[in-house]
Amino acid sequence: MNIYLELTQAFNAGRLRAILSSGQAVVLHRLAIMSKDGDWILREDPEALAHVLRVLETYGAHYRFGAPLDARWLAGGWSAHFEFRRAALRVRTDFVTRPARLSAQQLQALWEQNAQAEIPVTDLASLVEIKKTNREKDYAVIGELARRLTNPREQLLYSRSAQDLLQLARQQPALVAELAGLRPLLAQLKSERAAVEVALDAERRALMHANERRLAGYFTAAEVWQQHWPTVERSLASLPLTAAHAQLLAHAEGRLPLQPAPEIP
Repeated sequence: MNIYLELTQAFNAGRLRAILSSGQAVVLHRLAIMSKDGDWILREDPEALAHVLRVLETYGAHYRFGAPLDARWLAGGWSAHFEFRRAALRVRTDFVTRPARLSAQQLQALWEQNAQAEIPVTDLASLVEIKKTNREKDYAVIGELARRLTNPREQLLYSRSAQDLLQLARQQPALVAELAGLRPLLAQLKSERAAVEVALDAERRALMHANERRLAGYFTAAEVWQQHWPTVERSLASLPLTAAHAQLLAHAEGRLPLQPAPEIP
């Protein structure tokens, strides 16, 4: 079994605690063959976080640079990162409880729709939002994810194809008008294809810049923590993960703010 699916099942033993996200979700939706890392959205409660830590400890995992797997930091949008080896494979695992660009309502819906899933995974529309990063390659993924959507509303909100958008506009003019406030690019669909393509490029750059600004707040807030990290690594090197976690909390308090720095426009 794929190690990331194996981990997902272990994280969810007896209770839904973790939803597979990002690159591995793209793999499960059959839009990629593989992804080198595993990403999960976790429930933001002590039992879920403690269970995931215990599972990771059984695999010999250790912390990578990031926030502690603790609700105080995760509530601020921070992510926790771990690594272990399985034979020749380096397994990297990343966790959040409040993924960027998903509202509380969208996150609640995601938990509800995965309540009975054998392998809980991020749905296509939520995955599109998560993939609105500052990486060029993610916008090709968004385009392919959008082509899998069947709801015209979601297609209009997420498509990266000028041709597809123009066709949808001919079929759903009232819906285009309704959604233009949510996606201003839709107001361009009365134009020629070349103009829509220019608007798509501008929208992509704006989304990338928005994520860069968001990340900058975390980078700024983590400056002291990053400088202290070599000391942290040395102090945790010989400890099993749950013991290392307790030590990490002591190091992080007062050095890693619970919230990122204010975003610079």
